[in-house]
Formats: sequence, structure tokens, C-alpha cells
Amino acid sequence: MAVTIKDVAVLANVAPSTVSRVIADSPRISEETKQKVKKAMEQLGYHPNFNARNLASQSTKVLGLVMPSSKDVGFQNPFFPTVLQGISEGAQEKNYALQMSTGKTEQEVLNAVIQMVQGKRVDGVILLYSNVDDQVITYLKEQRFPFVLIGKPYIDMEEITHVDNDNVRAAKEATEYLISYGHEKIGFIGGSPELMVTVDRVTGYKQALQNAGLTIRNDYTIHEEFLREGGQGAVRELMALEHPPTALVVADDFMTLGVLNTLDELGISVPEDISIVSFNNVLLAELARPPLTSVDINIFELGYQASKNLIVMVENNNEPTKRLIISHKIIERLSCTKPNPHRGLERN
Repeated sequence: MAVTIKDVAVLANVAPSTVSRVIADSPRISEETKQKVKKAMEQLGYHPNFNARNLASQSTKVLGLVMPSSKDVGFQNPFFPTVLQGISEGAQEKNYALQMSTGKTEQEVLNAVIQMVQGKRVDGVILLYSNVDDQVITYLKEQRFPFVLIGKPYIDMEEITHVDNDNVRAAKEATEYLISYGHEKIGFIGGSPELMVTVDRVTGYKQALQNAGLTIRNDYTIHEEFLREGGQGAVRELMALEHPPTALVVADDFMTLGVLNTLDELGISVPEDISIVSFNNVLLAELARPPLTSVDINIFELGYQASKNLIVMVENNNEPTKRLIISHKIIERLSCTKPNPHRGLERN
């Protein structure tokens, strides 16, 4: 015979209504009582029937995750497993499940989101990217559907709850770090200019150069995919210049892996010949040779706060929009040093 709420109530010596409130994580129940009920549930092997409860409350207890279009091949990037881990932990704390959605094109991504919303498959949506002029954001706003953006919105920032880093400041500090070593010829390798994170990091990079009285060279800024191959192509282009940079700000550790591979093929040593500051501080940064100085953007926390705040919005229609800025810091390793005046990389 199946274990019921009444069985749990008897073992925990509480009323059946108290067990129901514990399952719903009611703030009216003390932590001591919650633990007593949960222990009884565990002893009896009782699992709440969330489907039945959700039907009654018109809630799915599911959060939709919207990935970038797969043409961006971002799935290969270590950023996503880490941010998904944070989202998952925030969702599990409130007994929410996750449903992931993407598509080969931006239109396919939009269609998938429309199906999630119109089909009432999810209670809210987390966007794991922020594009300039994004159709998905426009649609979700029109539908007044709860959503949280990881990244900075292109427009209407006060009307959209979003979780982000201060990417302008982070890139400015990364560039200033290289300037502090004496570098004056600093290149920037970033992702698509359609992504707000790229827009902000380029802005911070240029601000640092301008404040230091250094020349901003358009040929020192390269945009590629956030992939190893993107880094490979970008650094080849920079190293082919008549006066190549002596230092690089690279907007992603995965891209930097490609940069390091290509520099090694070209016989250019890091940091002896060229210094590098990277972004994200994923495990690759620590394992790279040399280990990379990288800006830690707290990827896990970005995901955790996104799901946590979306659930608050789902459960409270009057929740105001928020701008949550996650802290960052530069993790110093071995990829930076003073410029080498005898490096001899200039083309004759």
C-alpha cells in the first residue's frame, strides 16, 4: 500500500496539514518541525505527488532555459555547464524542474519559446544570453511572462530583471592590469558584437586605453566566436600585423585556449613575448600552460541568482524588477609580465 501524508503525520506526530505545509516549504512552519517531517518522509520512503499539486495550483513547477541558437556553437564553452549548475541548485531548493530549449537559428529559438509559453509548459524563463535587439525578450515582454536575463538587456534595463557582472568595469580593470606592467600595445579578442557582454567589454577596454593616453587602434580589436577556433583565427590576424600587440585582453578562457595553441605554433612565448589576461576563470585557466591570469565572474552565482529571483517573480506577481550585479575579481597567475623590448615580432 502506498505511503500517504497521514502516515507521515502519524510518524512525525504532527497534523496532516502541517505535512502539506512542509512540502510547500511554508514559512509558517519552524525549521525544527520541517526537519522532523522530512525525516519521517525519508524513513517511510514518501515522495510528494507534485503533478497533482501543480494541477490544482495551475503551476508547472518548471523553469524554461533558453540557450543561444546552436549556430553560435556555444554549447562547447565551459561557461554553460557552470551556469547551468548554479541555475539547477537554485531551482532544486524550491522543488522546480528545468526544461531546456534552443534552435539552430534565432527564429527557431523564438518558436521554441513561444511553444513553451503558449503550451503552459513552464512557469517562467531564464535567458542564458543577451543579444542586441533580441526577439525573444520582445515576445516575453509582450506576453507579460516572467523571465530573467543573464546578461545586460539592450534596452529597457529598468523593466527587465537581469543578473550580470559589471563587464565595462571588469574589462577596464583587466586592461589597466596590463598597462600597469608597462604595456602600451594591447589587443582585444572578443565574441560577436551582437552580444551585450562583448559590447560592454570592448567599452571597458577602450576606456582604460583612453584614460592612460594610449592609442585606440581598430585593427587591435578582433571579434570571433567564443570558441577555441575563434581564438586561433583572431590571434593569427593580430600577429600578422606590422606592429603586433605586446599584450592581449581575451574575453573568454575557451577562446584563450586557441590563442595559446596558435602562439605556440608561431613560436611566440607567453608571457615572455606576449602577456594575456582572460575572462571567466573556468578550470581551463588554471590548467593552461602557462596558467592564465583570468577575471573570475562567479559564473555559478550568475545562474543561482537567476533561478532564485525568477522563482520569486513566479510566486509573487507584484515583485519589482531588479538589476543584480555579481562581483568579479582578477585571479593572478603566470600569463603576464613586462613587455620584452627584444621580442622581435615586428615585421620588417
